[in-house]
Formats: sequence, C-alpha cells, structure tokens
Amino acid sequence: MTATGTSTAPDVVDVVALGESMVAFLPSRPGRLADVPSFDRGIGGAESNVACVLAAAGHPTRWVSRVGEDGFGDHLVEAIGAYGVDVTAVPRDPARPTGVYFRTAGDRATDAHEVAYYRAGSAASAMAVENVDLRAVRAGRVLHLSGITAALSDECSGLLWWLTAPRPERPLVSFDVNFRPGLWRDAEGPRVLLDLARRADVVFVGTDEARAAWGVTGGPEAIRALLPEPPVLVVKEGARGATVFERADEHVDRPSRPAAGAAEAARVGAGGTPQEPGRATDPRPARTPGADEKPPAFVPAPHVTVAAAVGAGDAFAAGFLSATLRGLPVRDRLRHGHLWAAAALTVPGDLATPPPRDHADRLAALDDGAWGRLRLGPGWTHAVDRASEEVRTP
Repeated sequence: MTATGTSTAPDVVDVVALGESMVAFLPSRPGRLADVPSFDRGIGGAESNVACVLAAAGHPTRWVSRVGEDGFGDHLVEAIGAYGVDVTAVPRDPARPTGVYFRTAGDRATDAHEVAYYRAGSAASAMAVENVDLRAVRAGRVLHLSGITAALSDECSGLLWWLTAPRPERPLVSFDVNFRPGLWRDAEGPRVLLDLARRADVVFVGTDEARAAWGVTGGPEAIRALLPEPPVLVVKEGARGATVFERADEHVDRPSRPAAGAAEAARVGAGGTPQEPGRATDPRPARTPGADEKPPAFVPAPHVTVAAAVGAGDAFAAGFLSATLRGLPVRDRLRHGHLWAAAALTVPGDLATPPPRDHADRLAALDDGAWGRLRLGPGWTHAVDRASEEVRTP
C-alpha cells in the first residue's frame, strides 16, 4: 500500500485503535544507554497495545496508523498483525521513517530509567484527516484514541479533533489522556487534552496525570468536577484502585452498525476524506454535564507482585473496554480492567496475554472479601486455586 492508497478494511470490528507505534530496543542487560552493548527488538505503542491485547482476548480489532517504507515498518505491521489485529489500514510512507526508541531496563514509572526517542518527522506524525482511511477508522463499535497522538503534530491533533467531533454514526470514542510532558512542543498540551477528553464518551485518566497536566489535587471527585461532560470517566489511582463516574441515562455499549451509511457517504470521498468537515451535528439529545449521575463506583486493585510497570495502563483500558463491549456492570468492568492490568504487571514486557475469559469472569464475580484477598504474581493467569477462588503469589 502506498502513502496515498486506501485500505480494504471497512468491515465492522469491536475496536479500532488509532495511533503511532514504534520499534522498541530493549537493553540486553541493566545499565546506562551509554554502557549497554546490545538491545533486543520489540514494539511499543499505547494504542496498538490496546488493540493487541483485545485481539488476544478474541475481540476483532483494527490498528490504524502510518509507517515508513522500511524494515522497521515491516516489523511493526507483521508483529501487530501476528496478534490477530487487522493492519490493512496502515499505509507505508516512502518519504518518512518509522519511529524507534531505546530505553534502559529501569522502571519507566520512576526516574531510574533513560528513554531516547527517534520519532520526530515519523510517518505516523504525518497522520491527518486527508490521508487516513476514515471509513476504516470509524467502522468499529469503539474508537480508541490517546493524548499521545495529539502531541505528535498539528496534523495529528487536528485528526483527533475531527474524530471526536459529534456527528451521526460516530463510534463510541474511548480516550486515554496519556499525558507525556516531553512530547508537547508548547504549553498548550494540557488544554488540548482537556478539550479532547470533554468530547469523548469514555475517558481514562490517572490522578497523577490530572495533577501534572491540570493541577488537580483533590482526588477523583475533583477530576470529575473538571470533566463533567464524558458519560463515563475512569479515574485511576495506581495500586489503590480506580473509580468510575457514569451517567444513568447512557447506554455505553452501542450496537454494531454499517461502516458508513448514506449520510456518511455523502460527507466522505472515495479516499475516506471528509468533504465538509465540522458541519455534522450530533443526533443524540444534548447532555447537561452532571445530570443523572450515578453514585461513583470504586473498586480496589488486587495485590500484585510487579515484574515491570510498563503496559499496565493500556491493559487496564483494554480490559475495561472488553467488559464494556460485553455489557457487564460497572463493578465488573473495573475488575476486568484491574485483572488485565495485573497480567501486564506480572510480566517483564509491554504486552501480556490477558487471562482467559472464564478465569477472569470467575475472579470478577468474587465477593468483596475474596476480591480483597487476591494475591497475583507471575503466572497467575494459569495458576488458580478453584477450591478457594483465591490466586496466590508463587
């Protein structure tokens, strides 16, 4: 596929994830980047992580991005496709490279690490409304986006603004704030992320991110006060747990639909480019922020023996979205998020196979006391004591 080609991927899928993925070079031994003699190759990308984990759990998913016409682009497409993700909407750009990065073996959640990014001018940073296959993007029950994409370029920011605009047949939009201060070129980043979050249907944000980006220090309730618009707001507090704020009148799990109806076809050209962007209106009734709000639901995270803290946020989002697609109640959506995050926390890499569905469903159905006694360690997704319904650290 060329940089200007269109995909053949309008089939409806559960989740479409749009964003940049990069080839990751991970050190063969601990130490400074200056001292590490060799690296192992992997992949990294918040949105593709979500797509890969969901695909591994049996959900039809699609990754939409751009890669260079180079070996690293080949590797990304092949590696992500190997998880079962549809990659037919990923064009190759002959003029721009695939992004790569190097990191040390330290914990990326602390200062005990180094990361060197080589992504400026990458193929993915050129994503724009005009060169992305919008039919493929919007042919999903859920469209998952991240604040990382908005930080890559003005074109990428404009694309997210267009995709989150209210218009007929818009998929349910999931937005992970993913505030990365080092990516933003100016001080406008926090405002852009706040505006995008206010336009989404399901928003994921950590209390640490809200504090760093918006100066919010009052906990989940203060974040909800800042973001009353999203029908579903998930506030993560790390090892403590997560809180969901949800409106009573919202049906989050929308049914599958055609990739593009007659009205959509009138606005979208043959290449998927909108002919009149910004003129569509939202057919749903106007929502009053804070109206018909359910009581917030808090679910503590289980106790986890952490092997590496990378990828847990993406896995949490994937688990929550999987349970949402299945129409599960809010407590179980949060518990599935925690369980999928625990699968990532107990392996050394960014990506971990989620627990089998029946296994996770059984754990998510535990009473509060049994849930509080869970001890999850490496290998927990397979080692379950069915008699006590308690997973123990090996």
